[in-house]
Amino acid sequence: MKKLTIIASTLLLCFLLSSCTDNPDYVFSTSSNSAAYTSSQDVAEETPTIHPVRNVPWDYRVVEEEVGDLVGSDMTIIPDNTLLPNDNNYATGDKVWILQYMDAQLTMDDDRRSQIKLSSWDTLKSFKDEKSALADLATLKESIQTEVDLIGVYKTENAGKTREFAVITLPSGNVVKQPISDEKYASLKTKSKVKVNIEQVHLYNDYDQVYSKFRGWAQ
Repeated sequence: MKKLTIIASTLLLCFLLSSCTDNPDYVFSTSSNSAAYTSSQDVAEETPTIHPVRNVPWDYRVVEEEVGDLVGSDMTIIPDNTLLPNDNNYATGDKVWILQYMDAQLTMDDDRRSQIKLSSWDTLKSFKDEKSALADLATLKESIQTEVDLIGVYKTENAGKTREFAVITLPSGNVVKQPISDEKYASLKTKSKVKVNIEQVHLYNDYDQVYSKFRGWAQ
């Protein structure tokens, strides 16, 4: 009787093991395809590349336009029919000077190359005369001379032609690469600082937010 119990237990164990190995989803499967088996939890989801977007003030301009229709306390500016407050009691047909603004959306692609998307011109305010408009513009876009960090200079060669470049960091943190002459390359290659002319573009409703643009070498 004891022998029959042992034999029955052995047969039952073999049956259970065989049923496990026939299950392709069994974690400890010993089938020839087990090496290729991967559970759904083991598949790593692809994480999309996230590129930070930076919005910066890009440019301002003053444009001479004409008052169109008067709509309540507002007025339209023709030819684009831009609606503005009629704060200075303009009449239809009056000449006005308007301040317009453009911003930029900066990002970086998968190859770490800078990409830019410019907005259309947006009208901010109107002025009765050009002098007042230009005075306001001068506070938002200013030209200065300053010293900046020179990251370095380098040369490239293609089809027997050599080109030289300088890379600098502007006060707003943006890195700029500029082509330079052989003479400029020789004068900059040992420097870590360099004087440049830049244009500082301020955000009209947050003056401390500024974007710097390279406008030439100062030396």
